Amino acid sequence: MKLKQLINYCQSKVAVTEGYPFGDDILVFKVGGKIFAIVSEKDVPPRINLKCDPDEAMALRDVFEDVIPGYHMNKKHWNTVIVGGDVPKGEVERMIDNSYDLIIKSLPKKVQAALIPSNKP
Repeated sequence: MKLKQLINYCQSKVAVTEGYPFGDDILVFKVGGKIFAIVSEKDVPPRINLKCDPDEAMALRDVFEDVIPGYHMNKKHWNTVIVGGDVPKGEVERMIDNSYDLIIKSLPKKVQAALIPSNKP
């Protein structure tokens, strides 16, 4: 997975905002004002920090050499994924989806409904 693919995938999520609050090479993706992904654009290969369920975070670190405790983050809840190594593209996308979903679920129901309108009549 290339850097541009990684960024495009994060941008494709509903109601995402992005910015550079930590410097001009650290791209931060938020939903509902909360961070779900941090991409280091200067690193080669690219790295992305993703929120994760604590048990799953540990399991992913055991399975993949290129999943490490979250750099500059709460290591219980965040992983850093070194993209392009032993983690397949589909798995990186699944981890992004999980991070996004964890943040959505942490938002108040009213905020969730405003960000992601239901398809119910």
